[in-house]
Amino acid sequence: MGVNDDHTRLESGVTGGPDAPDTGLPTPADQPGPLGGGDAAGGFDGQAGGEPGLTRDPMPAGLADGAYVAKFVIAVDGPAGSGKSSVSRAAARALGFGYQDTGAAYRAFAWYLLQQGVALDDAAAVLASWDGFDYDISTDPDVASVTVGGVDVTDAIRTPEVTAAVAHIAKLPDVRAKLVQLFRNVMRKAEGQGIITEGRDITTVVAPDAEVRILLTADESVRMARRSAEVTTQSAAETSAALARRDAADAKVVDFMNAAEGVTTLDSTDLDFDQTVQAVVDLARTAGN
Repeated sequence: MGVNDDHTRLESGVTGGPDAPDTGLPTPADQPGPLGGGDAAGGFDGQAGGEPGLTRDPMPAGLADGAYVAKFVIAVDGPAGSGKSSVSRAAARALGFGYQDTGAAYRAFAWYLLQQGVALDDAAAVLASWDGFDYDISTDPDVASVTVGGVDVTDAIRTPEVTAAVAHIAKLPDVRAKLVQLFRNVMRKAEGQGIITEGRDITTVVAPDAEVRILLTADESVRMARRSAEVTTQSAAETSAALARRDAADAKVVDFMNAAEGVTTLDSTDLDFDQTVQAVVDLARTAGN
């Protein structure tokens, strides 16, 4: 992708070395198709293959015939309140890509466990419940839909009760491994030329072979302010405390504050929403050429 370890900051808020993108990136009018540089039938060069266990491996057992499609993958990681979901969804819409919110799966599994009365601190019982977890999510960026066992849980998984339960399961390595495979299967089965997948572990564990890997971040005070503006059922102090607790809990499992090698840091502290979305789109278009 032309990104190296020299994380100097550019005016766009994107960090990288001499080959990192700048404000002179191609505009949508310069690009044929969603990204340019590819065609609907053949996709982009270098799409096939991949190391074992990565997102573009041959179709795994259990998927329907024809479900596997090599895609252009954009992986977005970052701390809570960084805008991963809203920015990724808007960028996917602009690119004509699919979109996957991996946090929804953690929430949906937590909701399922609560419904089943499973003790969240019983790791064996939590893992034993996995086979009954019938999960489905829309990858259309214009359709927010999550179901478990055919039940629409799109709103139910956003309750404070479910949010509190997520921390119990997110710390379990065996559950995280199951979810990684689920995320990859969603990416394989999604329609379209590409997909943006966002959440924790995405750039390093779920899709380390993604064409574009982004760590989306912002100063803590900015992240807390943005999250407080989104959550209307809690006070600003409660929202900030919840965000801090989530970051602290997740930090015990994965490093989401520092970009791994080859991952582009996009600092949105001084960028508005549209500028942040455009930075993601620009990175995708540059990688697609």
